[in-house]
Amino acid sequence: MFDWIQKLANWLVYDSLEMTQGTHLAKALNFFIYDTIKIILLLVVIIFLMGIVNSYFPIDKVRNYLSRNKLYGLEYLMASLFGVVTPFCSCSSVPLFIGFVKGGIPLGVTFAFLITSPLVNEVAIGLFLGLFGVKTTLIYIISGILLGVVSGFILGKFNLEQFLTPWVKNVLENSQREEAVFKAEKTPFIMRLPTIWNEEKSILKGVIPYVIVGIAVGGLMHGYIPEGFFETYMAKDNLLAVPLATIMAVPMYLNASGILPIVQVLVLKGIPLGTAIAFMMGVVGLSLPEAMLLKKVMTFKLIGIFFGVVTLCIIILGYIFNLIF
Repeated sequence: MFDWIQKLANWLVYDSLEMTQGTHLAKALNFFIYDTIKIILLLVVIIFLMGIVNSYFPIDKVRNYLSRNKLYGLEYLMASLFGVVTPFCSCSSVPLFIGFVKGGIPLGVTFAFLITSPLVNEVAIGLFLGLFGVKTTLIYIISGILLGVVSGFILGKFNLEQFLTPWVKNVLENSQREEAVFKAEKTPFIMRLPTIWNEEKSILKGVIPYVIVGIAVGGLMHGYIPEGFFETYMAKDNLLAVPLATIMAVPMYLNASGILPIVQVLVLKGIPLGTAIAFMMGVVGLSLPEAMLLKKVMTFKLIGIFFGVVTLCIIILGYIFNLIF
C-alpha cells in the first residue's frame, strides 16, 4: 500500500540528492521522508473519516455502553483483534489512537489497540512462520493479543483520562458540541464537510509538529544505531537479560518486518528466544518517537504509566517464553 512512498523516498535520496546507499545519513533521511509522508497521509485520512463517523454515529452511546456494561474483557479483546488486522507500526497507530480518543472510546480499550497493532499483523505473522515455524508463531500471536488485552485492562482500571492533555480534552468537547448541533439541525452530509474539515485542520496543526520531531528522532536512531549494539547484554547466562533487552530496545525504532530478521540472527547466536522476542516487542511496541507523538495527547505522567505497564508485561512474557522454549 505504501510502496509508492518508498519509491519516492528512494528517488529523492539516492537519485535527486545522489546520496550513497547504506550510509548513516542516507538511511536516516530516507526513513524520515518515508515515514513523514506515510503518517501525515494516515492522519489526514483517519481523522477525516473519524470526523464523518462522529458526526453521524452516536459515539456517546458506544462510549456509555462500553463504560456501563460488563463485557468481561471482550471490549479489550475486540480492540486487540482490531489491532491485529491493522498493519501499522507504533507511530502509524497513533493517528487511529487519536481518532479513538476523539470519539470518546474508553482509554483502556484504546490502549489495547495501540499495543497490539504494531506487534501482530499479517506481515509479522508471515515472517514469523518462515523464520520460527507454526508453534512459535501461534504462541507469539496469542502473546501479542494477550499483551494488548491485559495491559489495556490494567491501564483502564487506573482511570487515566484525567492525564490527557488540555488539547485533546478541547478536541473532545468540540467534537461533542458539533455532534449535538448536527443532530439538532439534521444537517445534510454535504453541509457537514466544512465543519469536519476545519476540525481536521485544527487537529493536524496541533499534531504535525510532534509527528515531524518524533519521526526525525526515529530516523536518526534508524540510521545511526548499529544493529548488533545490544547483543552483548542479552547473553543466556544473564538473569537480567530480559528486562535489559526490553528497556534497551526503546531507543530503537523499527516495524515488525524490520526487526524480525535481527531477532533471527540473535537466536542463531544463542540468545534465548524469550529474550529476543522481548527485545522485538520493546522495539516495535515502545519507542521514543512514539512517545513524542503521544505527547500531544498525553501528559508525561500518562506516557510513563503506559510505557511502564507495557514494559512490565513484555518482561513477564519474555521470561515465560524462555521457560517454554
